[in-house]
Amino acid sequence: MYVLAIETSTSRSSVAIVDQDRVLASASLGIPRRHGEFVAPAIGFCLTQAELSAERLTGIAVGLGPGLFTGLRVGIATAQSMAASLQLPAVGMSSLDVLAFQARYVPGLVAVVVDARRGELFWALYRSLPGGVQRQSGLRLGRIDQLTAELESQGEDVLVIGDGSLVYRRELQVVDVELAGPDIAWPDAAVLGELAVPRFIREETQRPTDLQPIYLREPDAELGWEERGRLYGGGRT
Repeated sequence: MYVLAIETSTSRSSVAIVDQDRVLASASLGIPRRHGEFVAPAIGFCLTQAELSAERLTGIAVGLGPGLFTGLRVGIATAQSMAASLQLPAVGMSSLDVLAFQARYVPGLVAVVVDARRGELFWALYRSLPGGVQRQSGLRLGRIDQLTAELESQGEDVLVIGDGSLVYRRELQVVDVELAGPDIAWPDAAVLGELAVPRFIREETQRPTDLQPIYLREPDAELGWEERGRLYGGGRT
């Protein structure tokens, strides 16, 4: 089994090819607003390094957000196009869940916080369980004061991870929480692929058209998603 994973929900883009046991190839770019020019060459690079043709892929996994809409649009449109043209099953996963899994060995509560721009943040709370993590709250969009209020109300130690903890580090330091560093600040395609493989094995997959962004600013999402076809050379969808 060879799964291509694409994660473009934040300012960092990543692509990986994984099988059931390992990461065969991966590539990432930490420069914002370069998703569109990065993803296709990165896929080609990973296929070459893994010594695979696209026809040997068995599934496509993609991060669905919540995140920055431009990046989500690039990643999801690419996953839809490849899955449809190669007639492959797809798996879409919350990018916050992927990021939380990177802190699965941390005891206690983990807050995954992603910069949503416009003075807002996306976040959710997680707790580690044997073999992974479990989400303890809904996916939220709000201001830093709303986040700090929720963190203060937990009544227990909390580790805050994600690029939102870097952007709002000063504001979060006044709350009694532990702040992670940049090593686990962005969801990674290799981790997405690792999480997706069992779903492909169990055939818990989706059709390409079912891959839709988790974008909590509904009006922006509806407006932007309608423009997707024109941006990629087609009509409205």
